[in-house]
Amino acid sequence: MKRRIITIAGALGSGKSSTGKRVASELGYSHFSSGDLFRAIAKERGLSIEEINKQAELEQEIDHAVDERLRQMADEMDFVIDSRMAYHWMPESFKVYLALDPHTAAKRIYNHIKKEGRMSQDAESVEHVFETTAARQASEKKRYMTLYGVDVEDLSPFDLVVDTAPNTLEAVVRIVVNAYRAWIT
Repeated sequence: MKRRIITIAGALGSGKSSTGKRVASELGYSHFSSGDLFRAIAKERGLSIEEINKQAELEQEIDHAVDERLRQMADEMDFVIDSRMAYHWMPESFKVYLALDPHTAAKRIYNHIKKEGRMSQDAESVEHVFETTAARQASEKKRYMTLYGVDVEDLSPFDLVVDTAPNTLEAVVRIVVNAYRAWIT
């Protein structure tokens, strides 16, 4: 059974939150970001996003708390969720993966942090962001495989994969909305 839920996963810096917010607005749906929740947990603990990822390797309840919130949302409708694991907890959702090469991602994240800031995350240079992003990605890959047996690099569960590098945010939103409308009918 198809559900009126869109889950957006993807590479770090690929535009999950920006795309999720815009897609939700376009469709008149609600939006939730598990990344924002994870950053809030980091802030509560006085940790950076990199530090909370390392802590999550030792304290599984950190991931379990975020994932429990996602599982609770599975019964809701008219929702867009940007999260690396929501597609796993909501198999009846329209599952989107936003791809982006790590170097372009590092540049985007660096520029975003310098321009707007980002809770629990700093950026000394693009290279620093590249290194911390690679460490974060490795941590998440390890944790999700250990906790759930999920390979976050396996794109086969997704209904749509979009490379965000050659596309503007508006183009990505249009691709996702059009594909979702075709899928839900």
